[in-house]
Amino acid sequence: MSSRVQLALRVPDLAGSVAFYTKLFGTEPAKLRDGYANFAIAEPPLKLVLIEGAAGETTRMDHLGVEVESTEAVRAATTRLSEVGLATTEESDTACCYALQDKVWVHGPGQEPWEVYVVKADANTLARQQGSTCCAGPSSAGPGSQEPAAADGCC
Repeated sequence: MSSRVQLALRVPDLAGSVAFYTKLFGTEPAKLRDGYANFAIAEPPLKLVLIEGAAGETTRMDHLGVEVESTEAVRAATTRLSEVGLATTEESDTACCYALQDKVWVHGPGQEPWEVYVVKADANTLARQQGSTCCAGPSSAGPGSQEPAAADGCC
């Protein structure tokens, strides 16, 4: 696998969104669990994550990311991002989004959360564990804040 961009959306109708994106990209979800789905799209190379939100709300961006092949690639990204002056928040062995991951978070100028991550194994939980910020990333309270952006946020 090469690196690919991740787009995580919080959707009010998970089943309807899965049906739509299955048709749009011509592929079934790679993972479908309670309140969660993800698509590993080959062309264009994209990891599309759907997180079930509240009924009646409009779909919104949850976070963005870059999926990489290894923990070493996450470490290299952490070093590079720090060297160019971006505040980083690292997480290791984080169980969330039905996956065990290593990752580093940064925020864009509009406080949009970006993660660079590797999936190391499957996990049995959507909710974050081990005190991590999970896929919602650190809140916009400031660099390095460990408060989740959403109480149940996860990729």
